[in-house]
Formats: sequence, C-alpha cells, structure tokens
Amino acid sequence: MARTNTNAPLKIAIVFGTRPEAIKLFPLIHLLRDDPRFAPVVVSTGQHRAMLDQVLDIAQVVPDHDLAVMRADQSLDALTARLLTGIGETLDAESPDWVVVQGDTASAMCGALAAFYRKIPICHVEAGLRSGDIHHPWPEEVNRKVIGTMAALHCAPTQTAADALRRENIDTASIHVTGNTVVDALHWVLGAIERKPALAADLHTAAQRFAGKRIIGVTTHRRENFGEGMRAVARAIRAIAERDDTAVLFPVHLNPNVRATMHDELGGLGNVALLEPLDYPNFAALMQASTLMLTDSGGVQEEAPALGKPVLVMRATTERPEGVEAGTARLVGTDPEAIQREVFRLLDDESAYAAMAQAHNPFGDGHSAARIADLLANA
Repeated sequence: MARTNTNAPLKIAIVFGTRPEAIKLFPLIHLLRDDPRFAPVVVSTGQHRAMLDQVLDIAQVVPDHDLAVMRADQSLDALTARLLTGIGETLDAESPDWVVVQGDTASAMCGALAAFYRKIPICHVEAGLRSGDIHHPWPEEVNRKVIGTMAALHCAPTQTAADALRRENIDTASIHVTGNTVVDALHWVLGAIERKPALAADLHTAAQRFAGKRIIGVTTHRRENFGEGMRAVARAIRAIAERDDTAVLFPVHLNPNVRATMHDELGGLGNVALLEPLDYPNFAALMQASTLMLTDSGGVQEEAPALGKPVLVMRATTERPEGVEAGTARLVGTDPEAIQREVFRLLDDESAYAAMAQAHNPFGDGHSAARIADLLANA
C-alpha cells in the first residue's frame, strides 16, 4: 500500500491483546509516542482483560481502540472470528502505514491477517521463534509461522531466530536481529520500582512470610499442559515444598484449567503461597526475590536470566533454544520426578547453580525498541 503523504509521520498501528504482548510492546510504544517520525495508534483487543490492564496502567499506555473481545468459555475459533473482524474494522477506520504485532498469540495472528487482507505491511516483533512441533506450544507455534509468511519486517530477537526464518526462505533483507524488547521492559520496570518501592509491595508482603527460606518462583499456563500435565506439575511443587529450607511463591493464572487444579492440589500447604496474578512490577520483584524460576512461560525464559536466575522450563520443547544453549535455562518437562530432581540439584549443588546463574543472557541489551523504531522509519 503506497503512502499518499510521504511528509506526514508514519501511522503505526500496534496491535496486542495479552499481558506478555503489552510488556514487550510498551517500550516501543513509548519510543514511537515520543518520536516525531511516528503517529502511533494503540489497538488493544482485550484478549486477557484484567492482566492486560494492569500492565497498561503501570506502563502509562492508554489504547486508542479497545476491542474487548473476551467472552467466558470462548472457543479459539470464536475468539479468532471476533478478533479478525474487530481488528479489520479498526484498520479500515485508521488506515495505518504499518501494523506491528508481537509474538504468537491469537491477537497477533489475527492482527497480521487483517493487515494482510488490506495490503498493509506488517512488522513482526519477536519473529523467528520455532519449537519445531506444531502442537508444542499449541496453538502458538502455528500462529507465529503464519505471521512469518505475511510480515514485511521481521525483528528477530536473536541470531538463532533469524536463522530459523532464513531456513523458511524468508527474504534475508527483511530479517533483522534486534534483541528482545522484554529486556527493555524489565530495565524500565526495575527502575520504576527503585524510584517507587510501593509498586512491588504485594510481592514483598508475600515474601516476608518465608523470610530465611529460598524462594522458588512458579508460573504455568500452557494449554498443552492442561489436565494431567498440570496435575503432574502440582505433584512436583508439593514435593519441593516439603523441604524446610524452601518455599514456593506461585501467582496462579486466571484460566480455570490452571486454578482448579492448583488450588485442589496445593491449597493449604504451609510452604506454598498461591497468589493472585501479579502485576508487572510485582512479577519482576518475584523474579528478583527467587532463587530460581520454574515455568512454562516463554517470557520468563528471557527475563529471569537478565537477573541471574536459573530457569527450569516445564515443557518438552522450547522456541527459545538460545537459553538452553547458553546455559540459562534447562528443559525439564512435566514429569514430577524430573522437576523435583532438577530443582534439588540447583538448590544443593553450588557449582551447578552458579553455572546457570552466571551464564550470559542471549536475549538482549535493553535497546531493542530503538532498533525496531529505526527499522520502521527507514523501511
């Protein structure tokens, strides 16, 4: 789509709908908002309502459009239909020069598809992540591959991600290694906590209950782990919490498949604190306070190493092999005995812990958003 006024600021529609997307895009939104080269339009789909709004409030981002697509017990196809039509109507109203999407959510995939249908070029932030298995993570692996076929600008967080895109015959000139904006976001929020400690008061209150113990931070939410996988994770956490020197801080995801299992299996245990979902400053403080992170989250694999915290990944595969290769992360799956064994190894073997904690974080230097802004300006 050709621009009609090349002297006007570039109108950039930034489309997102979940908390991780908002975290990884707010550093770019801040830069675009303050740069006269751009006229950003912020489009929130509301795919994760409460958790998303927490991030937007803290990051001081007010969406120009809020599509409020979430419904109780909504199927993926119903969500996809609502996203595609809602984003499409917004793009028709705004006529942006570029659409920016991040990662691999339904909001990102539908944002890209709606842009493609209108021949609006797409910038994909965090492009090139691949697990190699379309069912793990599901449906994210397919979402990001679909976006990769349509994007005009691929902002790969690492060289490994860029190489994955080249293997798919993506135009090399469109692929750029920018680093991951999550490191930008982490630097920003830790600075905000330093200036205003009350931002992380909830986490500090929860952690005081376990003063003197080593904290294991836990997050889990992946669809492929629902059911028996979640119950297996809960059994592992129960075993870990039996140690007198260890406590578990576990912000429980709002998804009923997660909450029901974890509250049934872990409710009432003395060394386990089942917390409501934490806002971003409190979650950053959780990572800071933890000895290690036990997670199936993609973002935690990138964030925790920036704080020198080992990450044990409760998945069979990861689209972030750089962390495993660098030694900052280790795949442990959902077998309770394997999870327990690896957690205890890090707690009891100082050299094993140091090897992971001191490994170089391959995911970025805190300047990724600036690189992406320059790429958009010069595209």
